[in-house]
Amino acid sequence: MTAPGTTLPKHAPGPDGTDALARPIAAPDPAPAPAARRARPRLRALDGLRLIAALMVAAYHYGGRDGEISEAWGSSPRLQFPSAHSWFAYGCLGVQIFFVISGFVICMSGWGRPLRAFFASRVSRLFPSYWAAIVLVTAVFALPVVAYDAVSPSDALVNLTMLQQPLGVDRVLGVCWTLWAELRFYALFALCVVMPGANRARVILFCAVWTLAAVIAEGANEPLLDLVLMPEYAPFFIGGIGIYLVHRDRKDLTAWGIVGVSWLIGQHYAVDRLWHAPNPDFFSYRTSFGIIAVVTAGFAAVLLIALGALHRVDWKWLTVAGALTYPFYLVHEHLGWVTVAALHRGLGLPSYATFGLTIVAMLTLAWLLNRLVEERLTPLIRNGLMTRK
Repeated sequence: MTAPGTTLPKHAPGPDGTDALARPIAAPDPAPAPAARRARPRLRALDGLRLIAALMVAAYHYGGRDGEISEAWGSSPRLQFPSAHSWFAYGCLGVQIFFVISGFVICMSGWGRPLRAFFASRVSRLFPSYWAAIVLVTAVFALPVVAYDAVSPSDALVNLTMLQQPLGVDRVLGVCWTLWAELRFYALFALCVVMPGANRARVILFCAVWTLAAVIAEGANEPLLDLVLMPEYAPFFIGGIGIYLVHRDRKDLTAWGIVGVSWLIGQHYAVDRLWHAPNPDFFSYRTSFGIIAVVTAGFAAVLLIALGALHRVDWKWLTVAGALTYPFYLVHEHLGWVTVAALHRGLGLPSYATFGLTIVAMLTLAWLLNRLVEERLTPLIRNGLMTRK
């Protein structure tokens, strides 16, 4: 996904939890017993928030920007949604909300877990649906009736590694740039926290050093530092980690400080990348206040869940919603173009009906990917990677 007014990878467009006692800063936390890990309650409200963030991104892709989606509609989405397009344009900030959630979840899942188990859980979670989406989108785009060009066979094969962006290879999935950011975050967290053993002191040091290093990287304008430290996205991941520390102990002032500093820096980057002066030549106009409000709402929502304020939002269907979020996120953009064209230009359905039916179609496809691919391959891959030779 590419955001207006920027170039890749600078911008464009995916959890449960546990209560635990905070330990003194100098004392490492012992790894939790396997039984305790199994007994952790799931934060279903966080699953619901993930789906909301994914739907925000879909709204952005279908009605909040120009580009290939204009070809699917037959005209600019600004004409298709005269009133709503300016609201849809804020949907790209769903990615920042994803990153905050990811910081929370990765810190939670890596706490007390050995590196091998952490690696196995991430690989088995990310790749099954991703591989299926790569194959599916490549196959659909190769059909003669589809107006969009498929990438070359060689590039499609490289895309299976999830390393296509640093290699400069054409991307099958527009949204995969966010996965590249996630992979770099996982690597940093694994090397600095999981491998030596997660505890409060080490996590706080990681957040502090990464925050300072990212700021230095921004000031140095050094591409290698930007690549490793991700100044633009770091405050959102770090903010999520801080929120997890608050989840463990809401009286932890240091954790609250991490959250606050991350929010302050994060809103700066969001405004810097997405705000522009009013200009009729731009697709839409996002106000700086609106951008700050969406970023703040994302931080606040994860924080409220972490504090237990939304504990009543515990409906079982939210677990299903959480399971659908990742495959939906992978397939919704490119296959959404094909669906919009078929429904709107092919069948003549109105814009809003096409919008809604396309969302439903992508959620249905996500459900199929979850049932037929993830539920079968994820445990096989995880168990295979955990098996000691």
